Amino acid sequence: MSDVRDIPDPLALEQQVCFALVVASRSVLAVYRPLLEPMGLTHPQYLVMLALWQHDGQPVKELSRLLQLEPATLSPLVKRLEAAGLVRRDRDARDERLLRVTLTPAGRALRARAEQIPAAIVDRLGMDLTELRALHGALTQVITAAGAAVDRPPGT
Repeated sequence: MSDVRDIPDPLALEQQVCFALVVASRSVLAVYRPLLEPMGLTHPQYLVMLALWQHDGQPVKELSRLLQLEPATLSPLVKRLEAAGLVRRDRDARDERLLRVTLTPAGRALRARAEQIPAAIVDRLGMDLTELRALHGALTQVITAAGAAVDRPPGT
């Protein structure tokens, strides 16, 4: 295993994982933008729709967990999707404290258009699907490691 002390300048911008992740994220989101705009979606709204297409009728708290977003961040996204007629927010009949988010018929129908996005992204990136799956796996490991590091006290 290599050591960070082996890097000539560990503070060089191009050596920073955080910099590479931020630039990669912005760059990939720019590839999504022209595909999502005709659908009337921003990328964060697209992620909410992906979660609902897979798990319709979820309480806001569960959607928040699935998307790894704070409820205060998720709430305005859901409100805009509701204003666009794609989702509905209703109180749970068994527990009025729970607010469930459900796809409308228009929200369900939008899925057919969205099914073209993954292939279009792969095509636009010009990367092999195997490379993208490997990248996804590596990023999932980073997410897990970062989550564990946040929970660990500094210096341990």
